[in-house]
Amino acid sequence: MAGSFIPGIGAFKQRLPQREDALPGRAQELPLHNRHFVNGQPLRDAFVGLARVQFGMGCFWGAERKFWTVPGVVTTAVGYSGGYTPNATYREVCSGQTGHTEAVLVVYDPKQVAFEDLLKVFWESHDPTQGMRQGNDAGTQYRSAIYCEDESQYQTALASRDAFQVKLREAGFGDITTEIPEPPAPVFYYAEDEHQQYLAKNPMGYCGLGGTGVSCPIGVV
Repeated sequence: MAGSFIPGIGAFKQRLPQREDALPGRAQELPLHNRHFVNGQPLRDAFVGLARVQFGMGCFWGAERKFWTVPGVVTTAVGYSGGYTPNATYREVCSGQTGHTEAVLVVYDPKQVAFEDLLKVFWESHDPTQGMRQGNDAGTQYRSAIYCEDESQYQTALASRDAFQVKLREAGFGDITTEIPEPPAPVFYYAEDEHQQYLAKNPMGYCGLGGTGVSCPIGVV
């Protein structure tokens, strides 16, 4: 991943571990109060008739808040995804030994909000050119990622990346380092209760999220 390594203290946390070196984790899921603190919807459910996607864009506290305010989004949750360690804890993810990034699960009604609109929020709400970091937060758990559920989402995500890359280069930014693997999406491991809807529970809490100021052209004719 281009631009993903920053020399210096803690540099090992900016290298993704190999599967055989990852922490073993646990079979049991972390305890979860299955109600969204803001809108009361379930965090874990079959979500019949709804669509879902996972976004990684730095610290998941601020990232989740970006999406629960979008009309058509039914529920959101934070967790760990894209790595190897099952049911990892926050401390384990921050060690750099799980391979996970901090992710937001976005469950939405495609009849009320287009996937392109969610991608626009994603691209404009962080800097996707920073590799294994986001602002002052450095480490593999802060990498940018889109984990799609199906081929339609995947192709749309790739097209949006290419369109936004053009605009970023025009503004003087480098290459997008966002991880967009082919579907299906990796397992989403729900984070601890205290992290769910954190900035609603702690309005003065830390949010290191910041965009580039560049407008994403997806969905714009």
